[in-house]
Amino acid sequence: MTNTNLKDFLRSRRSIRRFKPDVAPDSVLSDILYTATFAPSAHHRQPWRFAVIKDSSTKKHLADEMANAFENDLRQDNLAQEEIQKLIARSKSRINNAPVVILLCLDMTDMNPYQDKKRKRAEFLTAVQSVANAGMQLLLAAHAEGLGGVWVCSPIFAQETVQRALELPTTWEPQAMFLIGYPAETPKTKERKKIEEIVKFF
Repeated sequence: MTNTNLKDFLRSRRSIRRFKPDVAPDSVLSDILYTATFAPSAHHRQPWRFAVIKDSSTKKHLADEMANAFENDLRQDNLAQEEIQKLIARSKSRINNAPVVILLCLDMTDMNPYQDKKRKRAEFLTAVQSVANAGMQLLLAAHAEGLGGVWVCSPIFAQETVQRALELPTTWEPQAMFLIGYPAETPKTKERKKIEEIVKFF
């Protein structure tokens, strides 16, 4: 792959929210997850964990439980009931209609157990950044396989709910969710901020 081709590949990834019903083979999903593990991580501790959900009843249970937590949060925002139901229905539909749902979790077990508050927080943040690196690597790996995906941050707003719904190990802290499948849409490129607005050279 030439430098130009690689840049085109990286810049052609899009957030895909509509999928064909076909489910990617387990071998492809395993390759995607394996590639995700080549992301950099603090101290090379690899604190990422993945829960792969293909079973429709499990997806429905997760979607329902997350919807309940979501509704509680929305009520605190004083939204109209009609708007709340609309948002909840969209959330549930996205999870249920995704061929594969991959939950990305953080496990602090192997990270350094600092006692002082400052370093303890810094260690946690480096672990979160490590997991985020794996999430981006996962999306690019899916893109390389001709699959589409979208990053969904909602699990971090309902971590205990997600843990209970999937009966995850207590050390697995939900961070994000990826909806993966063969694309049924081709989103247009969204405008990016100009480099001059976001970069400062020294």
